[in-house]
Amino acid sequence: MEWQLLGMLLLGGLLVLMAFGLEVIVAFMVIGIIGAYFLMGGHAGINQVVLSIRDSLGTFSLLPLPLYILMGEVSFQSGIMPRMLDALDKWLGRVPGRLGLLAVGGGTMFATLSGSGMASAAMLASTLTPEMEKRGYAKSMSLGPILGSAGLAIMIPPTGLGVIMASIAQISAGRLFIAIIIPGILMAVLYGAYIFLRCRFQPSVAPAYNVPPTPISEKLLGTVRYILPLGFVIFMVLGLMFLGIATPTESAAMGTLATMILALFSKRLTWKVISQSFRRSVDTTGIVIFILAGAAIFSQVLVFSGIGVGLTKFFVGLPLVPILIIVATQILVLILGCFISTVPIMMITLPIYMPIVYQLGFDPVWFGAIMLLNSEMATTTPPFGTVLFTVKGMAPANTTMQDVYLAALPFLGLDVVVMVLMLIFPQLTLWLPRLML
Repeated sequence: MEWQLLGMLLLGGLLVLMAFGLEVIVAFMVIGIIGAYFLMGGHAGINQVVLSIRDSLGTFSLLPLPLYILMGEVSFQSGIMPRMLDALDKWLGRVPGRLGLLAVGGGTMFATLSGSGMASAAMLASTLTPEMEKRGYAKSMSLGPILGSAGLAIMIPPTGLGVIMASIAQISAGRLFIAIIIPGILMAVLYGAYIFLRCRFQPSVAPAYNVPPTPISEKLLGTVRYILPLGFVIFMVLGLMFLGIATPTESAAMGTLATMILALFSKRLTWKVISQSFRRSVDTTGIVIFILAGAAIFSQVLVFSGIGVGLTKFFVGLPLVPILIIVATQILVLILGCFISTVPIMMITLPIYMPIVYQLGFDPVWFGAIMLLNSEMATTTPPFGTVLFTVKGMAPANTTMQDVYLAALPFLGLDVVVMVLMLIFPQLTLWLPRLML
């Protein structure tokens, strides 16, 4: 059977199962097991799939994942972010769009503690949206910055989604984390510039209001107590890894410990917080393990059936400049992001894309960073982005899905700008990883 027909059968089967409401993870496993049975020699194929799952899940590179999940859960369950937001808020004064800028600043800080866009969106929406509504902010300016900032949790390390991507793509998670630092900061800067300029020239979207002056001593005290300790966590997670002192697993463990110490000094580390954090981390890690098992099965079938090789030869043989082939892959991911969530996109595309990237001679870490940004966009791409529904659920009752969609569009546009810059200037992504010790 030709690889094109096999590919259509596998993908069609996936879509049919998902259309009938089957969980994405289960759909991948069902299609993978059926494909292995008929394409890889019956029971021998099933045995090979089991060995592939064992090898994929037994790799040392996956160990940071449960630690990063636990780190995010501790920061979320302990509620240490509101104090950081208060400390940051004292510095903003009467700057145009101050609450929108606070969302970006808070999202950036929370991103260093949690790699979950949905958790970040829920925290920011519950904390800032009522105050924005009270101050007369337009929907586009009360919802948009929160939607944009939620994506920073994925593009500013550490990020659990980055570990999943690195595992599926078989690239270094540590190098990927360092690679996304500059693009993540660039996103935050562009978000802040857009909010400031729009509120400066269109003040009706974020009416100014009186802000009581805060003594400089109080600002400095809040910074020292609630913001600077965040640098300690960042150094433990990224600094040790960048300097070559710790592996990604060791830095994840140190970052988790640092987050617990931060919560302890904030008097928020209770037994209830610890038990909830561990329980939710175990639940989430179990789900991720099933996801990776499904990805391993699907990848094995793609390789054995010849679909991966056939697609690689097809793309490499196109009469296009190699960079345009990469652009085409990202356009397809953008389209998929409108209809399915991030992890299924990775599971479908990465086993196909990575051989093409290697064949074309591109750096896999550079491509992984671009894919991660594109996957982040899938969480806020209408009509089915998961973060869109999270923010809608936390927003005031008079908020419609149309309000949420329209608020997300300018920030998706800024994400596209960052992606284009990453495509044109690979050094934005590769400069820091090449400095790693």
